[in-house]
Amino acid sequence: MTIEQVLNQQIANWSVLYAKLHQFHWYVKGPQFFTLHAKFEELYEEAASVVDELAEQLLSINGKPVSTLKEFLEIASVKETTEALTAEEMVQAIINDFSLLIVELKGGIAMAETNNDEVTSDMFIDLIGKLEKHNWMLKSFLGK
Repeated sequence: MTIEQVLNQQIANWSVLYAKLHQFHWYVKGPQFFTLHAKFEELYEEAASVVDELAEQLLSINGKPVSTLKEFLEIASVKETTEALTAEEMVQAIINDFSLLIVELKGGIAMAETNNDEVTSDMFIDLIGKLEKHNWMLKSFLGK
């Protein structure tokens, strides 16, 4: 995989994640509604910002970011959710997605370092830190 492919997969992942978080924001129900409605909004706003940062980094190294829904769905490892989930299942789905991203970003760091691309490596390190903190909080929410 090239660094361009790694960045594009992350752009696709975060784009699918943005849509999924928005879906959860709209459809969450139950006693945790107010807490999760706000949290999912915070997370999808963060995802939108990440997509933009990744695309701009790719452009800065003369790459071409994927930018269509079709492309996102073709290369993303994060998958859409089509079934109705409980609030707790939504939180677990996000933990699972964040865990997948952490693994992929660690591989991306190695790829970036091989290509002497410290900026991309630093971006990925920063994202891993955010995702690990989110996972800790989301797991705590579930009592894990």
